[in-house]
Amino acid sequence: MKITNIRFERATLKLDPPFCPNWDPTPRGTFGATLTILETDGGVIGYGAGDDMTGFDGYEKYFIGKDLFDIQEHVRALETITFHAGRYWPIEVAIWDAIGKAKNETVASLFGGAEDSIPAYASTGAIMSAPERAKSAVAIRNAGFKAMKIRVPQTQLDLGIETLKLIREAVGSDLEIMVDLNQAWRMPGDTRKSISVETAMKFVDAAVDYGVYWIEEPLPMEDVEGLKKLRGRGTRIAGGEMVRTIHEINTLIESDALDIIQADVVLAAGMEKSREIARRANARGHVFTPHTWSNGYGLAANLQVTAGIGGAPFIEFPFDPPTWTNERRDFLMAKPLTVESDGLLHVPAGPGLGIEPNWSYFKQPVA
Repeated sequence: MKITNIRFERATLKLDPPFCPNWDPTPRGTFGATLTILETDGGVIGYGAGDDMTGFDGYEKYFIGKDLFDIQEHVRALETITFHAGRYWPIEVAIWDAIGKAKNETVASLFGGAEDSIPAYASTGAIMSAPERAKSAVAIRNAGFKAMKIRVPQTQLDLGIETLKLIREAVGSDLEIMVDLNQAWRMPGDTRKSISVETAMKFVDAAVDYGVYWIEEPLPMEDVEGLKKLRGRGTRIAGGEMVRTIHEINTLIESDALDIIQADVVLAAGMEKSREIARRANARGHVFTPHTWSNGYGLAANLQVTAGIGGAPFIEFPFDPPTWTNERRDFLMAKPLTVESDGLLHVPAGPGLGIEPNWSYFKQPVA
């Protein structure tokens, strides 16, 4: 079966009220998504999403006419392209979606079929007052989640500790809590310096008192020695979500700089290469559970790979009502992904990714 066409459909959702994530100093009034559409001569069509795919025009020639199932060749081509341009792993997502459909199997099954569901943690993004976030933690627990992640602004680390205190008072030990300091990368134009190792160390030591499951991105990922100093202080250290190369993530793994390896399969590592990342991480006693914050297709791709490989204690589920809901995150999909009352995110049952686009936003291809 040959790849015959690759094209992109773009859509934008207006956000009212706007979403104000910790990692972006500019409130977001819109949310854009790019649907990657990959067509074959067998009538099978695969879909992917994640990056906006800007600048990919002209690179289709490296895939069109090639065997759909030659995944190693496709990954090598994508590695050469992403070196020069953007994060184009949604092409691989669309290829795997098509392969799964052609074989009538889920991507998770093709990746080993280790699990059919993973406990989800509600990954919040906005900054709230400590009482407001504690109230949201109660709602998250009551919705069935067994874990949640909060964001802490680098200029208000004391707010983070106060928030942890009030969450623990509100929910007791019912929820595992993760904390994200968002120090590993910056949005364009955000020139703030990262916090120091000493400051991060003080935060880690204070947060441990509240039973934090992991602390994410406390420092830039290139500060390998600093990250190593934070490990072993009573909680896990997580990161690596936006690395650009396998070498970068392997350096973090082999240096034992992190406990939790988070390379996103649609923004950093690709799907096929995530097998290698997980294997290397596990061999060193670390855990692979990827970042998923792009859109519903990105979440689905990360879920399928992680469930196929197995071994993740949790999967990230972006969820922070009222400004970040399932419907907003997954607007490009026909049906949003949801977490059941048991706190599990189940692998969709259909072949490939098991999801389909919301055609009210996109031009539907003719099979």
